[in-house]
Amino acid sequence: MTCNMLKQYGPLAGRILLALIFILAGYGKINGWDGTLGYMASKGLPMPEVLLGLTILVELGGGLLLLLGFQARWAALALFLFLIPVTLVFHPFWADPEQYNAFMKNLAIMGGMLYIMTYGSGPYSLQQEKC
Repeated sequence: MTCNMLKQYGPLAGRILLALIFILAGYGKINGWDGTLGYMASKGLPMPEVLLGLTILVELGGGLLLLLGFQARWAALALFLFLIPVTLVFHPFWADPEQYNAFMKNLAIMGGMLYIMTYGSGPYSLQQEKC
C-alpha cells in the first residue's frame, strides 16, 4: 500500500471506525432506554432523563457528523468533551480495576478526536475544513 493511498483512504476509514462506536452506542441507548436510565440513576446523576437524551444526541449526532465528515472538527470537540465526564463517572478504574480497559479505550478514542480536531476530516468528506 502506498503512502498516497493511505493519505487518500486512511482518514475515511479512521472516521468510520471512530464514528461507529458512537452511532451504535446512541442507537443502543434508544432501544435500551429504561436500562440505561436505571444505570445512569444508579451512578447518582441528576436529571438522568435529560442527561440520557443529551447523551443520545451527542453520540448519534456527533457520530453521524464524524462519519459524513461534516463539521467534523466541532463534532470531534463535542465528543472529546463528552468523553471526559463519561470516562470519569462510568469507568473509574481506581475504584474498580475491571474498568481499566474501558477507561483506556476512552482515552484512545479521545486521542482520535484530538487528531480530527487538529487535521480535520480529510478526503471523502462532505466538508473539507481548513485550519
